[in-house]
Amino acid sequence: MRLEQIMAKALERYDFDRYLLAKAVGKRAKELTKGAEPLVDMNIKEHKASDIAITEIAEGKLEIILEK
Repeated sequence: MRLEQIMAKALERYDFDRYLLAKAVGKRAKELTKGAEPLVDMNIKEHKASDIAITEIAEGKLEIILEK
């Protein structure tokens, strides 16, 4: 699946709020770069942490609840 399609799915999970999605992806990408295991079949050495985070959210493997 192309990244654009994955991004559209992830946006759908956040009611198309790009700001909330960006915060969630940033938070998860930071966790991944600090050593967290990806919840999808993607290697942190081969893919960007932000791409992995977006994929996790799009596939429903991860939901980050942000404080407002």
